[in-house]
Amino acid sequence: MQSWLDDNLADLITKHGVPAASVAVLVDGEVSTAAAGILNLDTGVEATVDSVFQIGSITKLWTTTLILQLVAEGKVDLDRPVRDYLPEFKLADEAAAVVITPRQLLTHSSGFSGDAFTPTSRGDDAVELFVRDVLPGLAQEVSPGAGFSYNNSGFVVLGRIAEVLFGKPFHQLVRERIAVPLGLEHVATIADEALLYRAALGHVAPKPGAPLQTAPVWSLVHAMAPAGSLLAMSARDLITFGRAYLDATLFDRETVDRLWQPQVDVPAIGGFAQHWGLGWMIFDVEGGRLYGHDGGTVGQSAFFRLVPEKGVAVALLTNGGSTGPLYDELVGHILRETAGVELPARPVPPTEPVDISPELVTGRYTGVLAQATISVQDGEFWVLDEAVSDEARLMYPEPRRTRLVALDDTRLIAAEAEHGTHEVLAFRGAVDGRAEYLFRGGRLTPRSH
Repeated sequence: MQSWLDDNLADLITKHGVPAASVAVLVDGEVSTAAAGILNLDTGVEATVDSVFQIGSITKLWTTTLILQLVAEGKVDLDRPVRDYLPEFKLADEAAAVVITPRQLLTHSSGFSGDAFTPTSRGDDAVELFVRDVLPGLAQEVSPGAGFSYNNSGFVVLGRIAEVLFGKPFHQLVRERIAVPLGLEHVATIADEALLYRAALGHVAPKPGAPLQTAPVWSLVHAMAPAGSLLAMSARDLITFGRAYLDATLFDRETVDRLWQPQVDVPAIGGFAQHWGLGWMIFDVEGGRLYGHDGGTVGQSAFFRLVPEKGVAVALLTNGGSTGPLYDELVGHILRETAGVELPARPVPPTEPVDISPELVTGRYTGVLAQATISVQDGEFWVLDEAVSDEARLMYPEPRRTRLVALDDTRLIAAEAEHGTHEVLAFRGAVDGRAEYLFRGGRLTPRSH
């Protein structure tokens, strides 16, 4: 595997317009690593295997680890209300706040608004202030336990539970209770620590088809650290974390297996998990099942997969460009050769027209970050995406209009690929012929008009 990575990584990132990538693979007990490209297009600093990239939402597996440590110590019961551990836990819907459990937070089934990227503080109190000042204003979009809707804010709550019960800030807990025991050498838990390493910067395109530019910020808000806004590391260190789960050295085998049992099913949108375990994404693929997580921050994307039956682990860290197709080609080859599994093809627009009810899908769907307005013009479906907050404009700087076509009777798909993939929009909960929710990017967004 080492020679294949050395021979192919640089060509693959060039093919897919990715400035830099770092890869690590565990197979047959040995780790192979490779890195190629430029970490920052403005400075020209080259990537090495020790470079740190943000892992984004893969951080949620580290937060899950802290919570399971509390469970192992008898300090947390996943099925008791969050209020038992955080009496200050409040939401706009008090009836929901009193019943939501840590298990629902881990499985993204708590139902409150999950993308409140609201700045609080850049210090050790960032998570505490989020729970105190931001959560009470978050609406209940779906009833607790009613279905999967990806929730960053819920993992901030889990991070706060860990802070309170362990008595230290989240970033210290990540280092002291996970990174140090595992002997990790290239991990930055906060932005200040990233300066100690050769750190990647994200790259974004100001509009579709435009050349990549360096991202305007290195990270998302500090309050979202337990959900994935700050943690950065080398691909090798991420693999070492994964190996601890494969070898059951962090927890006993029974606990690890419990984490990997499907808890919630996920609507099919392509390139996303089919099920969710306790914190872990679960992928059904030809020849087996994958466990892991994806991560995305401002211009950085990360992919992490385990195949327990084969003892295989793969980490791919990137800083912009067409990362989905790079994942498909690079990780797809690695998993095929090392574990005998085949990644599914991503959805593409059908070659023949498909019927879908315009009444079902048209309307406005509004979340805390953005709103999507789906309309029919001259017989074609369109979606207009607009940011609804200053924080959202970091990720969605300009309104965007995209043409859609029917994929089947409950899903639309982008007519044109962006970064090599076609986004899928699914619709759920029809009432009087109109969908109640848009499922997109893992989120259930309620209809507002």
